[in-house]
Amino acid sequence: MYVCVCQAVTERQIIAAGERGAERLADLRKELGVPGDCGRCGSCAKALLRKVVESRRSQALTAAAFS
Repeated sequence: MYVCVCQAVTERQIIAAGERGAERLADLRKELGVPGDCGRCGSCAKALLRKVVESRRSQALTAAAFS
């Protein structure tokens, strides 16, 4: 699904960016061109990225616990 129609940025692109290490909306702006203030897409992108980052961190903690 498109998160930002103006810049043609999809959920999959944001998830992939988060999995590659993006952690802030500024990272998404730089990598994907997600705007910050023109509409709801900035807040939606930020919320999605937050979920990806939390999941990535949780996986890392789990992996460390079983190492």
